[in-house]
Amino acid sequence: MRNLKAILLLALALLLGLAAAAYATRWISQRGHMAATRVVVAAADIEMGTRVGPQMLTVVDWPSGSVPPGAFSDVAALQDRVTRMSVLRGDAVLERKLAPAGTKGGLSAVIAEGKRAMTVRVNDVVGVAGFALPGNYVDVMVNAQQNHGNGEQNPISLTVLEQVLVLAVAQEADRDDTKPKVVTAVTLELSPADAEKLDLARSVGTLSLVLRNQLDKQAITTAGITRAQLLGLRDVSSPMPMRAAAKAPAHPHVQPVAARECVEVIRNSASAMHCF
Repeated sequence: MRNLKAILLLALALLLGLAAAAYATRWISQRGHMAATRVVVAAADIEMGTRVGPQMLTVVDWPSGSVPPGAFSDVAALQDRVTRMSVLRGDAVLERKLAPAGTKGGLSAVIAEGKRAMTVRVNDVVGVAGFALPGNYVDVMVNAQQNHGNGEQNPISLTVLEQVLVLAVAQEADRDDTKPKVVTAVTLELSPADAEKLDLARSVGTLSLVLRNQLDKQAITTAGITRAQLLGLRDVSSPMPMRAAAKAPAHPHVQPVAARECVEVIRNSASAMHCF
């Protein structure tokens, strides 16, 4: 009886093993006959602004049902195209990642339509300690002297530009590097009007970059802050002249009384004052 049970369990195990093997064979066969499409992918990391060459690309089989829009099937179609963003190794090269056909390589290929690139000088403090990297957004502040009519100057700090894209730091435009880089120049992407503001701002005062969250798109308008406001001092930008203050009436509705001439008249033993 015991031998019979052991034989039955062994036979059941063999049947389950055969069924599992048959199912696996069938699944592998189906996967092998799945429809595939040839897609061009990057054979190595390609930085933005790079002219694409055949040695940078390779063709792989991609499931037909999941081919991304704008993919290429022929390497020759990408000859001399320029990337407008970084493409990592193994990623599909898509039309949206490329500059228009005929674009020359370099930083000019990644500038958005209607925008301009402008470089400003920075130091380790102005450049947010090297954390203002390509692809980040910054606000631009200027610290200048506010002139008053009496010849007095009052320092003021004011945000002149908001949500400005950093295109490059020094001569590097790679957006995949997250390590801080202390550089001497930062290139920003600006509209023509903002480029004029930045050019004027750097000539009238000292610039500072303020790093902001990439998801923060809200614009905040401020009036700036002066030294008197910062220190809580009385605003003495337009002091009242001392002579004018001394002549001002104590109450706006009280008119000053004009001075009167008085004469003392003595008649007999009595005296009286007469004022005119």
